[in-house]
Amino acid sequence: MSSDENGTPATPAGSPAAPALPGGPRPEPLRFFGTSWVAHDDNYLLRRLGVTVGSLAAVIVSCLVLRFAYQGLEIADIGSFVTVLVVVMFAVCSALAFGHSWEGFGKRPDADRTANLRGLLAIGFVGALAAYFVRSLAEAPGEKLHRQEYEAARTQHERRSRNPAKKRRRT
Repeated sequence: MSSDENGTPATPAGSPAAPALPGGPRPEPLRFFGTSWVAHDDNYLLRRLGVTVGSLAAVIVSCLVLRFAYQGLEIADIGSFVTVLVVVMFAVCSALAFGHSWEGFGKRPDADRTANLRGLLAIGFVGALAAYFVRSLAEAPGEKLHRQEYEAARTQHERRSRNPAKKRRRT
């Protein structure tokens, strides 16, 4: 299958053809999961385990990198005020990035707000990784939002595609 507009495949490489009604909506693929989140098939549990372990490893490595940066500040002997300021900055930015990422799993993030927070989210990368890890313990990150949108689109498509000739006439 290819898209009429640009000749690209309708489903991303590596993801199975998603179950859909003829001419109906197709589920949006999730990073690392493709469309396996719909029916929890195609090694969904192994993918979730891999994402969970990988995001935890990324959090640990990120904390080690921040620890090395902190040691660099100590070696530079720049003073306790600046050291405390840097630690507080990373803590606050990580907390904000966690909240922003967590919120993004439940509703579509505002593109303008995300663009304005890009620097803060980059500084708080540990919080974003931690949110991804915690969410992956329960589901594929973003699965709940995508499932709600997909089910709503399917319901709407089913309502639209009913055969009007089969409807009972009221007398």
